[in-house]
Amino acid sequence: MNIQKTQLDSLSKYLAQAGIASRRKVVDIIKSKVVTVNGVMINEPGFKVNINDCVRIKDTLVRSEAKVYILLNKPKNCITTVSDDLGRHNVLNLIADAINERVYPVGRLDRDTTGLLVLTNDGELALKLSHPRFEVEKIYHVQLDKSLTRADMHKIMNGLQLEDGFIQVDAASYFHDRPKQNVMIALHSGKNRIVRRIFEHLGYDVKKLDRAGYAGLTKTRLEVGQWRHLTKNEISHLKQ
Repeated sequence: MNIQKTQLDSLSKYLAQAGIASRRKVVDIIKSKVVTVNGVMINEPGFKVNINDCVRIKDTLVRSEAKVYILLNKPKNCITTVSDDLGRHNVLNLIADAINERVYPVGRLDRDTTGLLVLTNDGELALKLSHPRFEVEKIYHVQLDKSLTRADMHKIMNGLQLEDGFIQVDAASYFHDRPKQNVMIALHSGKNRIVRRIFEHLGYDVKKLDRAGYAGLTKTRLEVGQWRHLTKNEISHLKQ
């Protein structure tokens, strides 16, 4: 019995680890009643499956894929949604010729925002990196329409009350070799458009926004539009 239990997993985890989608999204897929296990429709995400079970989504057999971990430096005018009705250029187009496995972006960056983005088919890691309780740090380089005043820098450092709650950054600073309209900001919040909203709240327009750091990863030797596989050490660090 003990051996059998180690082979059992929830259906949602099984699908996420097979690279179908993130844990959150596979729950919706399961509840839509399109998943069968050994020919029986299952709509309970917590249903236990065995590694030898036949799991299908509609008529497609779900197979376990090798785990893929990619770090990409997203260019401007490139969207992070997997599919788009308007046919706009997305991040998957940048890796399509080299990656056969189905991967998806962890979180999102605005179309006009550049910088670091992780893509993977590891549903467990994707959940860990995207869930607020894991407090993944992001570092942004921001270019504003005008110089950021010292008073407003102090306001950012002390925290701001926005329309959806209080926001506290981890750090904020000027660049010693650039005009004061250029700012570095580090924070853990995953709220939508949070960096842009911080500066808009203070009366600034964000002209350029670049995510230069993500969960300890940096853009070293990674030009805009380029990508690379994460190293074993980087993957281990992210999973910790």
